[in-house]
Amino acid sequence: MTATATPPPDAAPAEPLPASVTAVVGLLVLFEVTSGFLQVGLAPLLPDLADHLGMGSAALNWVVSVQLLAAAVCVPLFGRLGDLYGHRRMLRVALALIAAGTLVVALAPDYPTLLAGRVLQGPIAALLPLEIALVRDRLPVADARRAIARLVGALTLGAMAGGVVMGLVDSAFGNLRLTLLVPAALAVICVPVSFVAVPESRERAGGRVDWAGVVLLGGAMVALLGGVSGAEGGSWGSVRVLGPVALGLVLLAVWVLVELRASEPLVDVRALAARTTAPFYCAAFLFGVFYFGSQAPNSTFYAADPEATGYGFGLSALSISLVLLPGAVGSVVGSLATAAVARRFGYRPTLMAAFGLVALTFLQFAFLHEEIWQMAAGSAFTGLGIGLALGAMPTVIVEASDPSRTGIAAALYNNVKTLGGAVAGGVFAALLGAFLSPSTGEPGEGGYTALWLAASAAAVIALVATAFSRRREA
Repeated sequence: MTATATPPPDAAPAEPLPASVTAVVGLLVLFEVTSGFLQVGLAPLLPDLADHLGMGSAALNWVVSVQLLAAAVCVPLFGRLGDLYGHRRMLRVALALIAAGTLVVALAPDYPTLLAGRVLQGPIAALLPLEIALVRDRLPVADARRAIARLVGALTLGAMAGGVVMGLVDSAFGNLRLTLLVPAALAVICVPVSFVAVPESRERAGGRVDWAGVVLLGGAMVALLGGVSGAEGGSWGSVRVLGPVALGLVLLAVWVLVELRASEPLVDVRALAARTTAPFYCAAFLFGVFYFGSQAPNSTFYAADPEATGYGFGLSALSISLVLLPGAVGSVVGSLATAAVARRFGYRPTLMAAFGLVALTFLQFAFLHEEIWQMAAGSAFTGLGIGLALGAMPTVIVEASDPSRTGIAAALYNNVKTLGGAVAGGVFAALLGAFLSPSTGEPGEGGYTALWLAASAAAVIALVATAFSRRREA
């Protein structure tokens, strides 16, 4: 995490915040609680959302994927704009876009409008980096570290509460649109709050934004995911699949060349390809695949009517949130226990064990999913593995990087992980679409089994990549 950096010896001491430090950090904590709430709160409502807008289960993956795609572009873009024009300014812009997007999601009359709202929510992933930059600029190192720990904790707390609270609200209101307006109201409140006492960062970077990199990266991802979406019927060899995929690969190659030649690239491609860090970035990408890619399918599996589909449990949004709760608790426990486990066994072995645990639990999902207690127990262990991985990955990536590039390394990790989730949404949607049942129009049970096996394979490959990495010790 970039919070470990210290100012150069000749740097002026950080000036105190103009208002109470506790009050200002408290405002930022509110933003992170909201961020976690928004990121997880939609998961138990996805089946109801599909029924409301007439979407298939496979299409729900795109509801997650497009937001991650937008986030993959927004994180480096907003970070760079914050460096140039002020982190508080970009924080306010991000909050305004998130509020607008959340309102659009709540009021969306159709599927395309819903996707547009999810794209507007893309800057949600840029909130934490902008807040970290603010506190590092305005606080002494020790205070900044404590503030960042609170922000990360608030994000985790909001994520854990999001699913349960949204399930309870849905149960109380019985109206999907009113339920979705609750997080929208929370997001809207954050916009004027950001004008209360949050100070602007003082340092400004020189240079410009790599707009060519932004356009090429966004275009490549849209083309690749658009091509994959054309394979939902299993027609992987068709022109509608191969054409966009080929275009996406060409744009990606051009993007790499542009980034290598740019004096101020959007993404440091050389850092991604370094021998000491490339295996860990590969593992981070695969982590995004099984972590983000499995969220929507698991919810639709829980909600499926077993009498109509032959699988699932027919759960309501509240019941789904309660079944997902052990996974959220496991994730919090795993992330909090990472430091203690790593002190005893080392960070790389801890990361390998985390990936191994995740691989085993997805394997269990594939073969043991007839009883709800099996899924809940598996979810708890999946969450534990994910929490350990979330705690260990930033450390191994930063320590494998050049000491002068730790901030860039941490930012790249977040971006690669998000890209993995964006790709997984398209791939998993196509995978479920290939198993559609003619009688119900929904994916067959084999589609979910194939998806969980693919997630397990991603975790195994991440484990192997970590095992064969060349880690430079701190």
